[in-house]
Amino acid sequence: MDITPAIPQGKQIITGYGNGQFRIGGEVYSGPVLIFPDRAVIWGIKPGAPVTLANLGVVLEEEGEIDLLLIGTGKKQDVLPQGIRTALKDVGIALEIMDTGAAVRTYNVLLAEGRRVAAALVAV
Repeated sequence: MDITPAIPQGKQIITGYGNGQFRIGGEVYSGPVLIFPDRAVIWGIKPGAPVTLANLGVVLEEEGEIDLLLIGTGKKQDVLPQGIRTALKDVGIALEIMDTGAAVRTYNVLLAEGRRVAAALVAV
């Protein structure tokens, strides 16, 4: 019996992560990534650099397309400035911050449920 969630065709499921990489939709991405239901892109944030509104610009451009952004902050959950949450809320995007492993698992579950979710993931 297959207990994996049924993911609609063309959706970007994360099938693996670790050693500084992510396996998404059959492709391997090195370093941080931004993942949306229909695509994944390299996230141009430097290792150890803080998450800022500037480096989340691509997500802000998704206004109306994304309801929730998960931020995976690495091996442990980190705190982000309140201004990021406020700016995202102003364009209708809720924010959840967690360690990268939890963000990967949560993203996959929400995607399987058909939710309009995106994730900004720091590699571990």
